[in-house]
Amino acid sequence: MKIAILSCFHPYRGGIAQFNANLFNELGKNNIVRAFNFSRQYPEFLFPGKTQFVTSDDEAVSIKSTSLLDTANPFSWPKAASEIRKWRPDVLIVRYWMSYFAPSLGYVCRHMNPECKVIGILDNVISHERHFWDTPLTRRFIKSLDASVTLCNEVASDLHNMVPDAVCKVLNHPVYNHFGSRMPRKDAEEELGLQHGKRNILFFGLIREYKGLDILIKAFSELDDNYQLIIAGEPYGSFQPYRELIDGSGAGGRIRCFTDYVKDSDVRKFFSSADVTVLPYRSATQSGVSSISHHFEIPMIVTDVGGLKETIGDTGTGLVCDHCTPEEIAGMIRHYFSSPSVKERCIDNIREENRRLSWDGFCNSLTEFIRTIEK
Repeated sequence: MKIAILSCFHPYRGGIAQFNANLFNELGKNNIVRAFNFSRQYPEFLFPGKTQFVTSDDEAVSIKSTSLLDTANPFSWPKAASEIRKWRPDVLIVRYWMSYFAPSLGYVCRHMNPECKVIGILDNVISHERHFWDTPLTRRFIKSLDASVTLCNEVASDLHNMVPDAVCKVLNHPVYNHFGSRMPRKDAEEELGLQHGKRNILFFGLIREYKGLDILIKAFSELDDNYQLIIAGEPYGSFQPYRELIDGSGAGGRIRCFTDYVKDSDVRKFFSSADVTVLPYRSATQSGVSSISHHFEIPMIVTDVGGLKETIGDTGTGLVCDHCTPEEIAGMIRHYFSSPSVKERCIDNIREENRRLSWDGFCNSLTEFIRTIEK
C-alpha cells in the first residue's frame, strides 16, 4: 500500500512525534510510506512549553518529511491537501489529540481522492482540559474519517458516545523501543546526582495540572526517609505552585527536580534509576509514559482514570489506586515496596506485555484493519 501519514515529525519533539517516527519506520518495512509534516504545529503564543522543537544535542529519531500544513493558516490547507492528493496514496493516516487540530486536519481529510481511505489515530476524543468548542469540532473531524483507531477502550467508548456509527478498532499503544537499553542503576544515579540506597519514585513527562503532580508531592510527604522522589519533565505553565508544595512538604531534601524537557538520549537515565513510576493522573486516556516504563521494565502505580486501569491494572504491570488522593497513593507506594514479590510479579507481566505490544504487531493489525474498510 501507499500510505501517507500527516502529523508532526522531526524536528518537532514529544511523544506524538516519537510515536509517528516508530509508526513510519515499521509501516515502511512492508509498504510505501511518506511523511507529511506540519509547517507550523501551533502558533508560539498557544504553546505552553519552552519550544516545540528538538534541540541540536537531542538524539530524537529523524524522519524525512515534507512540511506542508500550517494549522493556523487556512490558506495553506488546500495546498496541503492538493500535494497529498498528487502523491495518490491508498491510505491517509492522521493523528488527533486535541480539538485545535480539527479544522485543519478535517479539511485535508475531506479533500482526499475518492479512493483514498482516511484513517484517524485518536489519542483523545474528550480533551483533558475541556472547552465548549471541543465536542462540535471533534465530531465534525471524526465524520471526515472513514475509520478510526484508538489506543484504549476508554477512547473508543468516548468516540461511540459522540459518533455512534463510527468505524473503530482498538489497538493498544506499542512499547517504545528507541530509548536504548538500561544503564547500571548506580551509574544512572551518579549522572543525575541522586542519593544511593533509596527507594526511587519517578514522575516523568510534561507537567500539566491534570497529571496530578501536586497530589504525588503531598503523598510523598507522608513517606519516610527511605524514599526519594524524582520529578523529570517540563512544566506547561508555572512550576512555582509545585515548588511551594515541595518547600512546605518537609521532604524537600529527598525530592529532585529536573524541569527541562528530557531529551531522548537522557530518558534512560531516569528509568534506570527508578524502582517505580507513579502516574497520579486526575484524568487520562492512555499514557506514552507507560510505554516507556514497559520498555525499561519499571512497574507503575496509577490512578483509576481513563484507560490506565485497562492497560496497567488489568494486565498486572502495575498497581491501581481506586481514588486519586495523597493518602491512597502513599499507601499504594508502601504496599509496592512491602514485598519483593509485588515488584517481581509486575515485571513478569511487563515482559509478557512487551511481547504482545510490539510495533510489528501494531502495524500488522493496523494494515489488516485498513484492508477491511470499504470505500
